Amino acid sequence: MMKIRFTKTSVQGIALPEQGKRLTAYDTEIPKLALRVTGSGTKTFYVVKRAGASMAWLKLGTFPDMTVEQARIEAQKILAGFAAGANPAQARRALKEEPTLTEFFTEYGDRHGSKLTVWRDMQQRFRDYLQKPLGGRKLTTITRVMIGKVLSDAEKAGRAVATRKLIRALASGVFGKAIEWGYLNANPVQGVKVAGRTVSRDRFLQADELPRFFASLAEEPSDTMRDFILLALLTGARRANLCAMNWREIDVEAGTWRIPTTKNGEPQNVTLCPEAVTIIKARREAAAGAFVFPGPGASGHMVEPKKAVMRVMARAGIPYGRNEPNGVTLHDLRRTLGSWQARTGASLAIIGKSLNHKSQQATAIYARLDLDPVRASVNTATSAMLEAAGLKSAADVVELPKRGAV
Repeated sequence: MMKIRFTKTSVQGIALPEQGKRLTAYDTEIPKLALRVTGSGTKTFYVVKRAGASMAWLKLGTFPDMTVEQARIEAQKILAGFAAGANPAQARRALKEEPTLTEFFTEYGDRHGSKLTVWRDMQQRFRDYLQKPLGGRKLTTITRVMIGKVLSDAEKAGRAVATRKLIRALASGVFGKAIEWGYLNANPVQGVKVAGRTVSRDRFLQADELPRFFASLAEEPSDTMRDFILLALLTGARRANLCAMNWREIDVEAGTWRIPTTKNGEPQNVTLCPEAVTIIKARREAAAGAFVFPGPGASGHMVEPKKAVMRVMARAGIPYGRNEPNGVTLHDLRRTLGSWQARTGASLAIIGKSLNHKSQQATAIYARLDLDPVRASVNTATSAMLEAAGLKSAADVVELPKRGAV
């Protein structure tokens, strides 16, 4: 019987038996933790426990998908259960019934996540960064080291500090609910830090880019996507709110859009400039259903306009993407409105009110503002952008590109 101290190196170094045979090694730190090695190279961790006259083998996982550290942690939990009176059958059943991270994320969505305005972004982030490395693992087998590796891999892939912080926040929130709902006792994200310093983005469309942007937008074959991108620029609204824009939230006569729930948890009154009102009126005549931007999915509205934004920026010769040098994202169109408000003399309080920014210092000021100065600022800023693009003369309402086929 082979006894060694299990480490990554020692487990990797175990010589394979002949084909058709297997050998078993036991850990010197946790004697009931065993590793079975086959001639084909498969190495599997087990907890070994005597059950009457026979031995029960409880499979934990396969190396290297399960690390030595994970195997020890899982073995200790099972052995503690034995000490408390559990039998091998109960331990095997409990391990089998424990959800994987992907299974739990589905439950998380059903019970909590789907209520959040950023749920679709969270789902995409889970698919992009957590599902492949961790999704198939049982919750209790996921360790701090593994979370750290996910963040390290994201950094190596060139993901920004802000993106990595969002990945960490997502994982921490999911595991936090797992604790709350009785699946875990500790959060493996706790103590894991994101390396680097967040650099606030200040990218917005410059005066020399606006003519190219609007020329490219006029070439966009989809009326729906062209209208969406224009409204993103003219309203400064967040993507999720714009996708879910509902006709009942809009007062065309007053030129306002009442968003009932936003990212910061508060409703928002969005000022609609004359050009935005023109777009919305045209969509009302052409679109049926509850949403300004309908979609084929379960939500009933548009979900992801990224491909259209990429097309528009590519035609305009403007780099797209957070990871591209000087790249523009859809969110930067929101920042563009605020930047042009600042250029045309709006105060920070007015800009914050129009974009629904929230800060402890400014909340009291925002609460005293009505929509009149906000409307004046938004109208002035959008006029300045359109003048810079060569689409509008001072005091005119711009005639936007004619609508074509969707």
